[in-house]
Amino acid sequence: MEDLLKKSFVTGVERVAAWADLLDAINVYPVADGDTGRNLSISLSPLRFANGEGDKVVRQLLMAARGNSGNIASQFFSAFYTESFLNLKKAVREGKDRAWKAVSDPRAGTMLSVFDALEEILSIQGFTSDPKSTDRIMSQLEKAVRDTREALPKLRDAGVVDSGALGMYIFFEGFFQTLYGHTNSYRPVTEVFPGCLTISSTFKETLESGYCVDFVVKADTSSEDLVKIAGSQESAVIIHEGDLYKIHLHTDDKEKIKSRMSALGPVLNWEDDNLAAQIEQFSKAPAASALHIMTDAAGSLTRDDAKKYGFTLLNSYLNVGEKSLPETYCHPDDLYKAMRAGMKVSTSQASVFERHQFYASVMARFEKVLYLCVGSVFTGNYQVALDWKKEHDPENRFQVVDTGAASGRLGVIVLAALQYLAQTNDMEKTFAFAENAVKTCEEYVFLDKLQYLAAGGRLSKTSAFFGDMLKMKPVVSPQPEGAKKVGVVRNRRDQIKMALSKLAAALHKESRALIMLEYSDNVEQVSAFREKVRRLYPRADVRLQPLSLTSGAHMGPGTWGVAFLKVTSDEQRATSNEQ
Repeated sequence: MEDLLKKSFVTGVERVAAWADLLDAINVYPVADGDTGRNLSISLSPLRFANGEGDKVVRQLLMAARGNSGNIASQFFSAFYTESFLNLKKAVREGKDRAWKAVSDPRAGTMLSVFDALEEILSIQGFTSDPKSTDRIMSQLEKAVRDTREALPKLRDAGVVDSGALGMYIFFEGFFQTLYGHTNSYRPVTEVFPGCLTISSTFKETLESGYCVDFVVKADTSSEDLVKIAGSQESAVIIHEGDLYKIHLHTDDKEKIKSRMSALGPVLNWEDDNLAAQIEQFSKAPAASALHIMTDAAGSLTRDDAKKYGFTLLNSYLNVGEKSLPETYCHPDDLYKAMRAGMKVSTSQASVFERHQFYASVMARFEKVLYLCVGSVFTGNYQVALDWKKEHDPENRFQVVDTGAASGRLGVIVLAALQYLAQTNDMEKTFAFAENAVKTCEEYVFLDKLQYLAAGGRLSKTSAFFGDMLKMKPVVSPQPEGAKKVGVVRNRRDQIKMALSKLAAALHKESRALIMLEYSDNVEQVSAFREKVRRLYPRADVRLQPLSLTSGAHMGPGTWGVAFLKVTSDEQRATSNEQ
């Protein structure tokens, strides 16, 4: 039973990750900042690797919690996880009580109502491992989620259900379905809540200033000043575990809060988001289209890019020490700092189940989807997608392209295809455009040191030692057959010389092209190179992008790259004729 419970937690977390984009898209309460999906994915991530050590999991949940929804959920699950092995009813009751107490101003019509509904149905019927029991539980939770739309004025104005409540419904459906041993009968969320998942065109959010802040302070248990300072801020969530205080709040002066908290004890963890920037990004999200593109985060594309241009990113997982998160939810600075310190770093794929849930999610929300997949030589994503398509796509609405690419080359192909689709509104033409781009897009990645490739087993340690000792810097190009070594240089000056020669071989001054310059922890150096490239190719779209963390974890700090795609005259005419 214990192994089944662990599997049930993992299933719940993976379902939330797969539907995170939808949760972000309807996140208007308490602030329309579009981050509930991200926050829940990060906050619940410790449950993916829980090994039965309750105290350790509780501490990890405390440290991981992000945002209002994530902090409330972490309090529920800190009890639900540690108690559920013994008594499910008791676990829900204790978790619900902790969640309600965590918030300075708790409101019905949020995920708190889902916790209430779960306690109520379990007190009536309990839980047995059969479909009828699960159906009754999920019917109760479904009603609780649907009722949130009328419970709070902002949700009523927006015409949507509460995103945190929906996130908990998605989790518990996976949890209880797995607990009774049936994991293949999920109804798409869009079918369960029709008419409740699209924000009204008349909804407007007031632009707010300040920051959404999460931090952990190690302080004396009687630190009343800490609670007083935090409690005076907006949207405060204060959680006390042993000698740790986990605080979530909204403030206009994050530096003042950080300074005052540091005076009371060491700040162990600090995260902040600019509310004004988030709200502005949320308000400018592109209108939903029937035609949609998805790709892998291995393509040097960020979560912000996905929101800005309206595409879906399928994450790999980045494992740094004991932490494991979807790669676009990680801070690059944290990764490269850890690598320089010698910390163990690795990457892993999402489970087949999670990937299947991603495909189901996009297919439930869009009429046609083009999946520009990371090269099959790098991951198994292409075959997993084809297997899912064979079983679930009789109408051929899900098209999959093995790009043979990764990092910047994949990113350039995706951005160019997005632009082409926006101009033509034709999925078949875009499919053909992408396949042609796969053949013509180039990328060259310049490594600083070989030791990181050796640490990941991609190069012998002896070769890395002598290469670094001799100051040899390899140049690689991600190709359909794998990462191909295309040269060796001795210093940064030679790297720049080679990058310019590769650009010059494919482009001339008047070329229209998309050029991506990728950086790791060297954004200032690459930014300076960008200005030179802009002067050389004034008609090109030259973009500065962080190197995908999948690539960064293998290639290490100091890595940078250039990827580029020339737009042909035929493609220019095709798009101009549609305008």
